[in-house]
Amino acid sequence: MKKIGLTGGIGVGKTYVSKIFKQMGIPIFNADDQAKKCMIEDVNLVVAVKLAFGENMYLKGVLQKEALAKIVFKNNEALAKLNSLVHPIVKQKFEDWCSEKSTSIVIKEAAILFESGAHLGLDAVVCVSAPESLRIERVNKRDGYSYYEIIDRMKKQMPQAEKEELADFIIVNNEEQLLLPQLVKILKEME
Repeated sequence: MKKIGLTGGIGVGKTYVSKIFKQMGIPIFNADDQAKKCMIEDVNLVVAVKLAFGENMYLKGVLQKEALAKIVFKNNEALAKLNSLVHPIVKQKFEDWCSEKSTSIVIKEAAILFESGAHLGLDAVVCVSAPESLRIERVNKRDGYSYYEIIDRMKKQMPQAEKEELADFIIVNNEEQLLLPQLVKILKEME
């Protein structure tokens, strides 16, 4: 089984690309969604988050995502702490998930694939790329964040150019180039 990472900065269209891969019959593990799920369902992680960031991060058992985001996106140490709590659990979930699959290829979609070390142990990494102006437009439309909020989040992530340099393959998602031929070409190269 080949384990392929799918990454890229905020607004590049990772999830859109992963949906196309899924339509091609390739199972997708969304690490970001899994992290959010673990922060709600994993009792040990909930306790660890409360200890690290305060009891008020969960009110009546509900994760206060916005409050936590305000802390971690303004403080690199806090972000590193949260990642150190969440990523080992997500890594194990991915391994368990892979063991249940019988396909020749699986894809792990993660925004911070390189930053978290989640690229280690994967056979290849695909980075989705898009111009910054388009990324900002997409995130504004999707999440309603202001230009400055989006730029602030972009600054907290590894620069897009660095992700592309570390990746084995790049998919250009600029709304001009067709995506499917790019995906097919990558899959053929991995055979």
